[in-house]
Amino acid sequence: MIYRITNNYDWDLAQKNGYFVSADLNLEGFIHCSSIDQVVEVANRLYKGQTNLLLLEIEETRLSATLKWEDTHGSGELFPHVYGTIALDAIARCLNFQPNVAGL
Repeated sequence: MIYRITNNYDWDLAQKNGYFVSADLNLEGFIHCSSIDQVVEVANRLYKGQTNLLLLEIEETRLSATLKWEDTHGSGELFPHVYGTIALDAIARCLNFQPNVAGL
């Protein structure tokens, strides 16, 4: 499984369109995701203080788009990137994901 933190607006749009997409696909050519071990670090770095967050659990084998594990920041850590939209049938679960005051 790979994971994507998102908000209610993007999730509602996915429900209407039949697939998940985010601004990073248009900006960078892929959707940023995380492994389960990377989720909290990503949440604290990029989503601290935000509310109405959701965590999408994505089944890698159900993706029709290309999945690449890459180090795009030179940190030595590989992150999963999805090069295309994510069909709803690839999303195993959508969970409420609310940070506490200090992050997650």
